[in-house]
Amino acid sequence: MTALDLSSPVAVVGTGTMGQGIAQVALVAGHPVRLYDTVPGRAREAADAIGARLDRLVEKDRLTGVDRDAARARLLPAEDLPELADCALVVEAVLERLDVKQDLFRALEGIVDDDCLLATNTSSLSVTAIGGALRIPGRFVGLHFFNPAPLLPLVEVVSGFATDVSSATRAYETARAWGKTPVACADTPGFIVNRIARPFYAEAFAVYEAQGADPATIDAVLRESGGFRMGAFELTDLIGQDVNESVTQSVWQSFFQDVRFTPSLAQRRLVESGRLGRKTGQGWYDHRDGAERPEPDTAEKRQPPAYVVAEGDLGPAAELLTLIREAGIPVRDEDDDEDQGACLLLPSGGRLVLADGQTAVEFRDLVYFDLALDYRKATRIALSASQDTSPQTLAEATGLFQALGKQVSFIGDLPGMIVARTVARIIDLAHDAVAKGVATEEDIDTAMRLGVNYPLGPFEWSRRLGRTWAYTLLDDMHRCDTSGRYAPSLALYRHAHASDPREGTAS
Repeated sequence: MTALDLSSPVAVVGTGTMGQGIAQVALVAGHPVRLYDTVPGRAREAADAIGARLDRLVEKDRLTGVDRDAARARLLPAEDLPELADCALVVEAVLERLDVKQDLFRALEGIVDDDCLLATNTSSLSVTAIGGALRIPGRFVGLHFFNPAPLLPLVEVVSGFATDVSSATRAYETARAWGKTPVACADTPGFIVNRIARPFYAEAFAVYEAQGADPATIDAVLRESGGFRMGAFELTDLIGQDVNESVTQSVWQSFFQDVRFTPSLAQRRLVESGRLGRKTGQGWYDHRDGAERPEPDTAEKRQPPAYVVAEGDLGPAAELLTLIREAGIPVRDEDDDEDQGACLLLPSGGRLVLADGQTAVEFRDLVYFDLALDYRKATRIALSASQDTSPQTLAEATGLFQALGKQVSFIGDLPGMIVARTVARIIDLAHDAVAKGVATEEDIDTAMRLGVNYPLGPFEWSRRLGRTWAYTLLDDMHRCDTSGRYAPSLALYRHAHASDPREGTAS
C-alpha cells in the first residue's frame, strides 16, 4: 500500500493550532486541502493564517513564491461537511471529547466514499473507542502529530483494535511522503511518547514533594547532568500545567490507576491555584515581567582530595577515573577486601558511589553521585548524603567534582537521586511497551528522540548502561518504596537475566 497520490484532496476538520499545522503540512506536500470548522467563518480565518505563514516561509527562503501561490490556490475553506465528499483522507483535530469525535466521524461516513481514510489526531483518547462508532472501523487510524506540526518531524501512526493493516500502512506512507518521520504503534494509553515520558515529569515532581530539591536545582541537574534539553518544571510551564496534568491523569485512569503513572499532588495544587505556567505568568516559576529566575543550589568551593582509591568497576561512571587523572589527582587501584561494591574511596575514609537505588543513611560515611549522560561534558553533578556523613567526606566529594569542572548540587538522601531514577524508569516502561506489542525498540527510540527531544532513546540508553543497570536500581528502589511504583516490569526482569548475545552468557 502506497501513500496517497498528491492529486487526492485532504481535509482537516478543526482549525485550531494543531488543525492549521496539519493542513499546512499536507498543503506544502502538494495536496489540495479543505478546511472545515463548525464555527462559521473560522475556516476562512484559518486559511488566511496559513497563507500568512506561507508568506513567512518565502521571506525566510524556505519556500518559493511560485510554490506559495500554488499552495494557496489548493487551500479551500469549506462551509459544510458535504464539501469534503471527494477527499481521500480526513484528519480530525477537534475537541478532546469522545462523543464529539464519534459524532463527527459518523457524519463523515455518510458523506465520503468507503475507501476514504479517516484519521484522528487525538493525544489522549482511545483510537479504538472513536473508531468503534463507525460502520467501517477498519479504515480508521490515529495520526498523532506533535505541536507545532509543520516543524516537529514525529507522527505516531496508531492502529486501533479494528484498524486494517492496509489503512495503517497507507497512513504511515502518507506521513512519510509529507516529510515526516512516522512510527507505528498499537492503541495504548499515551501511545508511545506520552506513555513512556511520564517518569520524566513524575520523578522530578516526586523529588520535589519529598523535599529533596527545589525546581531550579532539579531542572539544572536534568539538563546539565542528564543531557535533557529542558528540565521537567520548566518544560511543564511551557506546555501548560493543566495540559500536562490532563495527559498524566488520562494515562493513569486508562491504566486503571496503575501506581506507576500516579499523578503529582503538587502539580494538582498548582493547577487548582490557576498557575498554569507561561500562559498565565506563573507556574513552577514566575514568568511575569521583571521576575528573577531562581538559581539552582550550588555548593561553595572546596579543596579536592589529595588522591582517590578506585575499588571495583564503576560501570557507567568509569570515565570519571580518566577525568580525575587528567585533573592531576592521583588514582590508586585496589581490591575491595570487604566487598563493599564499586566506589571511589576518599582520604577521609568515606566512599563515593554511583546512585544505585539505595540511600546513604543505610551505610557508613557514604556520598552518592548521580548518573550523567556524559561525565566529560556534564557541567553539574548532584550529590546526596545522610546526616551521618562526615563533613570531611562531604568536602572532599564536593572538591573532587569541582576539580573536574563541575558545579555541585546537594539534594536530599533519596534513592535513585534524580537522573538515575528517571532514566531507569523510562527504560523500564520502554521494555514493558515492547513486550506488550505497543511498538518496536527502534520506533520507541525514534519517538522519544524526536517527540520529546531526549538525548538518547530508552534502548540506546539501556545498551550504554548495561543489561542489568536499570533493573538493579529499580529493584533496590522497590525495597525502599513498596508501593509498586518502582517495581521492575517482568519485561525488564527478563532482559536483565537473559543471556547477553554478545557474550553468550547470562548477565
